[in-house]
Amino acid sequence: MKKPSYITKDALKTFIKNALEEDIREGDHSTLATIPKDLQQKAKLLVKENCILAGVEMAEMIFKQFDKNLKMEVFIKDGESAKAGDIAFYVTGSARSILSTERLVLNCMQRMSGIATLTHDWDSRLLGTKTKLLDTRKTTPNFRICEKWAVAIGGGTNHRYGLYDMIMLKDNHIDYNGSITNAVKMAKDYIKTLKKPLKIEVETRDLAEVEEAIKSGADRIMLDNMDLQTMQKAVKLINGKCETEASGGVTRDMLQKIAQTGVDFISAGALTHSADNIDLSLKAAN
Repeated sequence: MKKPSYITKDALKTFIKNALEEDIREGDHSTLATIPKDLQQKAKLLVKENCILAGVEMAEMIFKQFDKNLKMEVFIKDGESAKAGDIAFYVTGSARSILSTERLVLNCMQRMSGIATLTHDWDSRLLGTKTKLLDTRKTTPNFRICEKWAVAIGGGTNHRYGLYDMIMLKDNHIDYNGSITNAVKMAKDYIKTLKKPLKIEVETRDLAEVEEAIKSGADRIMLDNMDLQTMQKAVKLINGKCETEASGGVTRDMLQKIAQTGVDFISAGALTHSADNIDLSLKAAN
């Protein structure tokens, strides 16, 4: 599958370099002490529970960045269903290299597969509607690149990646500034000065704020923690003048009902902060 645009080679290389440095530093002494330098071995990635697998491509990048001679034979790709007992891939090469990269590969794949599995489950509840499922910035520091990639693998859509690729005027921005109208005007002036085509999203808490956000010319209006009836009225009021996003306290069971209000997007921090890791292991193979 195609990676999101922010998943660049340089960003991935930096992530992997920092993660390996955190784990290995001057050396994997357990491995260096007990495994001969020239020993060649094979390992298998064993799936131990049903899931949507994610992080296979990341695993290959980790192996290759650490040791370009490691080779993978892949049986289950990113985004494909896997069941307990499946072998996702074999990796062959230096036994030292396999052992030193094992934990980083598993940490990435277990977390990414958990997020992809949860996202796939939630997104499947929106089939037949126009509503897209979004993630948020509620991610693990220094691990966002993997978590947002996993959302995309699971069939979800990435919201802004960080604070730099969209202007989102949340309740505190508006309360500190004084009004939605003034905040949006200042944001538009800032964009002109910056000469960067940033979209402006405004968080609203009631119908009066929705009306003000419409008049201010926001590109997207977030309907934050609104009940279904209020949300439906807000969508009707907006009437296609800009994009709409439902957010705040979203649960799996609410997805269909929220989508039926006609919103364009539903954002949920739970996709990244509440996903369980999938049980995977890297085992010696013949």
